[in-house]
Amino acid sequence: KYLWRCARMDNAGFCNETYESLHNPASDDELVDIAGATLDFSSTEDVPPLDPEYGSGYGNTGYSNGMTGNGVLMDLLDEPVPGVGTYEDFNTIDWVREKSKDRDRHREITSKSEQSTWALLHSISDAFSGWLLMLLIGLLSGALAGCIDISAHWLTDLKEGVCLSGFWFNHEHCCWGSNQTTFQERDKCPQWQSWAELLGGSSEGAAAYIVNYLMFMLCALLFSFLAVILVRAFAPYACGSGIPEIKTILSGFIIRGYLGKWTLIIKTITLVLAVSSGLSLGKEGPLVHVACCCANILCHLFTKYRQNEAKRREVLSAAAAVGVSVAFGAPIGGVLFSLEEVSYYFPLKTLWRSFFAALVAAFTLRSINPFGDSRLVLFYVEFHTPWHMVELVPFTLLGIFGGLWGALFIRANIAWCRRRKTTRLGHYPVLEVLVVTGITALLSFPNSYTRMSGSELISELFNDCSLLDSSQLCDYNSSENRAFSNTLPDRPAGPGVYTALWQLALALFFKMLVTVVTFGMKVPSGLFIPSMAVGAIVGRLLGVAMEQMALNHHDWLIVKGWCSSGADCITPGLYAMVGAAACLGGVTRMTISLVVIMFELTGGLEYIVPLMAAIMTSKWVADALGREGIYEAHIRLNGYPFLETKEEYGHKTLAQDVMRPRQSDPLLVVLTQEGMSVGEIEGVIADTDYSGFPVVVSQESQRLVGFVLRRDLVISLDNARKRQDGVVSASLVFFLEHVPPQPFSGPPVVKLRGILDLSPFTVTDHTPMAIAVDIFRKLGLRQCLVTHNGRLLGIITKKDILKHMAQMSNRDPDSILFN
Repeated sequence: KYLWRCARMDNAGFCNETYESLHNPASDDELVDIAGATLDFSSTEDVPPLDPEYGSGYGNTGYSNGMTGNGVLMDLLDEPVPGVGTYEDFNTIDWVREKSKDRDRHREITSKSEQSTWALLHSISDAFSGWLLMLLIGLLSGALAGCIDISAHWLTDLKEGVCLSGFWFNHEHCCWGSNQTTFQERDKCPQWQSWAELLGGSSEGAAAYIVNYLMFMLCALLFSFLAVILVRAFAPYACGSGIPEIKTILSGFIIRGYLGKWTLIIKTITLVLAVSSGLSLGKEGPLVHVACCCANILCHLFTKYRQNEAKRREVLSAAAAVGVSVAFGAPIGGVLFSLEEVSYYFPLKTLWRSFFAALVAAFTLRSINPFGDSRLVLFYVEFHTPWHMVELVPFTLLGIFGGLWGALFIRANIAWCRRRKTTRLGHYPVLEVLVVTGITALLSFPNSYTRMSGSELISELFNDCSLLDSSQLCDYNSSENRAFSNTLPDRPAGPGVYTALWQLALALFFKMLVTVVTFGMKVPSGLFIPSMAVGAIVGRLLGVAMEQMALNHHDWLIVKGWCSSGADCITPGLYAMVGAAACLGGVTRMTISLVVIMFELTGGLEYIVPLMAAIMTSKWVADALGREGIYEAHIRLNGYPFLETKEEYGHKTLAQDVMRPRQSDPLLVVLTQEGMSVGEIEGVIADTDYSGFPVVVSQESQRLVGFVLRRDLVISLDNARKRQDGVVSASLVFFLEHVPPQPFSGPPVVKLRGILDLSPFTVTDHTPMAIAVDIFRKLGLRQCLVTHNGRLLGIITKKDILKHMAQMSNRDPDSILFN
């Protein structure tokens, strides 16, 4: 006895065990409450039930009250039933059914548009609604991203001091308005005072250092405590990156509340707090989650997207592009990111709308101008020296390091997250966040490169030293050519550069260790900025080493042909940029989209080839050590039923090797198209927890008629009992178009033809599993029936395939459960 089984979690029941439990949920964990004939989705606002007018294709459930003397069947309930055609929480949608419903809806609107002017206007508005929705998503996401950037910058500076002219100003904006700021000390002004100056009256000495140190730690602990408490109390789904869950949702899985309004509000607030606390995390991944929440909420304004799960996922794919667009100021890279990394179904129409939405979001963010420099890009670079072919060797070395670091990070982080899930550590998420924050703040304050935020660190490392830079990394010894050029030739490194290199080496090990334990905690946490920071540090160290080598050994054969003595031929900032891209590629396995994001992020069009070389090398090295990126690894760790499109199926098994029931199992539980009573069907529902039942001609023939979902069956029988007089347990149930004549004395019959899927996907028992896997991937199937000469043999579900693939890869097949 095996059919598609509901996914389960350790702490909640996601499928209804008995027929009675559908009517009387035992606790709040029963996420779908059927009360009478209606469903209560009040706590799951992001996936509302289908409207009655929309369920006509699958909800026309008629019930017979018996045959009259002239043999005419009287359908007392010929209208759609609320709830029929919707999906339970933690179930997979039927892509084929959803696309079919959308085609029927579009065909009906088109046919009516020729009948009246009002219908024509309705058809035009329906066609335009998608573009209007994209406009609203772009505006709302861009506005939220601007508020997050401004707030995070302000709170980050608040850990070090306060602006006396207005506490709402961050350090940079405070000194902009000061008339006493000099260019050499543009980060110092009387209006901005550190905590030591406010509390002790002095900014120098050991006492001032200790006061600033303590305030830095206290603010970091306060911000992280507020973040984890808000997540835990109001929106548990607001933690983490969100991209693994977004990928799973876009593949057709339903996680109610994950894209709801509470998740949006709490994630927006706690993202600011988490970034400001100084933890080794970024806001880029969570911004994709925020944009998808905006899209899901705005979908409720449009009937076409509110009532169709497949159409809604097209919008969410565009929203993922919007998230990357506002995170990096990279609209084209955002579209490619959604296409390459996140989306499961990405038609050409979605490509155009994604680009439009990303463009609107980027324009909105540019209008807000959160960085105050009138630029959209996060790290603007202006390198003055072209790269040379010989430099492809160190660029490739950076790619190798990025691949090694990516594979090492994924293994270490997954091991730590698995330990968190399986030990007592996971029972104390608040304490874990506070301990990690305390250690991070304690170790990061003494080092200026770890004390600053991740974005500021990367910007510092990308910087190309000019005459006006006062950074330690630009502390080179003076040169006689200095007065004749706005750019600096390669010069001997001064003491400030060597000090900065030591600090960067310490910052590298600190970032590598703390990022492993930070990603996955119960606060919003992105991975883009920490990964880029690690790569940028390694790239800058290598760039300075190459620069000094070219200076001191310009007569070596490797540099003699293109780098003359005293020339400006090495750009350390370029190495930092390439290293950042290589490490991010090694962790996420992004390729094309990452090249475009880095180009848009920095404005460095001339350096696409070095980026491509490093990113592809990084991917090859990382894939050689492990095929999964960080998001796929977390999907597998959490047991989400996600069928990876990039993974190849190379085994020679057949459908009969995977289908259920197996030879030693009991027979398949089926319904017959006639002859079963309401009580018998309710007994089958009570005795099983299957999500659907095949309907056959008879128990003897086992010839397939169709497939009926458990949810639709329960709701329809419940409506029949409540809204049709005389229906009892002895009433017969028919899945036929024309019910045969019934005796006058018998109870009325129930006709359920309307909820029967007459075209379920089938394969034969000798179909290769490689073909079956491709069918599941490309059509997004929930289940597929297995037949032999038209006779039903068994069923293959998406979870069966995932378990079989795990078993063939020597992994635990029981891990494919939602937990």
